[in-house]
Amino acid sequence: MSNASAAAKTPIRGKSKKNSQLKEIWRRFRKNKSAMVGLVVLLLFALIAIFADLIVPYEKAIEQNGAIRLQAPSSEHLFGTDAFGRDTFARILHGSRVSLSIGFAAVGISLIVGGLLGAAAGYYGGAIDNIIMRIMDVFMCIPGILLALAIVAALGTGMRNLLIAIAISSVPSFVRLIRSVILTVVENDYIEAARSYGAKDFRIIVKYILPNAMGPIIVQATMGIAGTILSAAGLSYMGMGIQPPSPEWGAMLSEARDYMRTTPHLLYFPGFAILISALCFNLVGDGLRDALDPKLKD
Repeated sequence: MSNASAAAKTPIRGKSKKNSQLKEIWRRFRKNKSAMVGLVVLLLFALIAIFADLIVPYEKAIEQNGAIRLQAPSSEHLFGTDAFGRDTFARILHGSRVSLSIGFAAVGISLIVGGLLGAAAGYYGGAIDNIIMRIMDVFMCIPGILLALAIVAALGTGMRNLLIAIAISSVPSFVRLIRSVILTVVENDYIEAARSYGAKDFRIIVKYILPNAMGPIIVQATMGIAGTILSAAGLSYMGMGIQPPSPEWGAMLSEARDYMRTTPHLLYFPGFAILISALCFNLVGDGLRDALDPKLKD
C-alpha cells in the first residue's frame, strides 16, 4: 500500500474510532433509566421554550385583566390567573425560555472564562498557577449566591446583570475543576510529543489537552445549569433578578407568596417548574458522569 493510500485512510479510521466511542457513551447513558427520563423532560422543556409563542401568545403572559384575577385553574386558564389577571400557564411557558436561557448562557460564559484560566494554571504551573488559584480562593471564600447578590446590587437588576453575576460566581468552580483535570492530562506522552515537534502552547491546550479532559467538564457544566436556574430563581425571588412583568419562575414565586393561603396554586406551578428542571439536569449530569467514566464496568 502506498503512503498516499495510508494517509487517506488515517482520518477515516480516526473518525470511525470517535464514532464508536460516542456510540459506547450513548449505550451506557441509555442504560441509566433516570437519566433518560431527565433527558426526555429536558427536551420537552426545550421545545416548550422554543415554541412558546406558538403555544400561547406572549401577550397573555403580561396582559393584565382585573376582572379575572386570582381565578382557579379551568379549561380557559389551565393554571389559573395571578393577582393581576395574567394567565399563569402562559407565564410558566414563557418563563421557561428565560430560565433556560440564563442557565445555558451563564454556564457557557463561566465555562469559557474558567476554561481559559484553568487551562493556563494547569498547563504552565509555577507563578501563573499560584496567582490564578489564589484569586480563585478569594472568590470561593464567598458563597456563590452572596457573591452574585453583591454583584447584582452593584450593577443593578435586569437579565444582563443577573447573567453577569451568576457567571462570575460560577467561574471559580470551573477553574478548579479544569485545572485538576488538565494536571492529569498534561504529563501524558502525546503532550510531550506535541511539544517536541514545536506545537504552540495554545494549539496544544485547545487540540490535545481540552478534548481529552471534556468528560468531567461536560458533567460539571450540565449540573452547573441546574445550580444556575436555582440561583436565578432565588435572586429574582428576592427582587434582585428579572423584574415584573417579565415572566420568570422565581419572580412568580415572589409575587405569589402573599396569596399562598388563598390561592396556593400560584406557588405550586412555578415551584414545580423550578424543581423538575433542576432535578432533570442533575439526573442527566449523573448519567453522563457514569457514561463517561471509563473505570465503570457493565
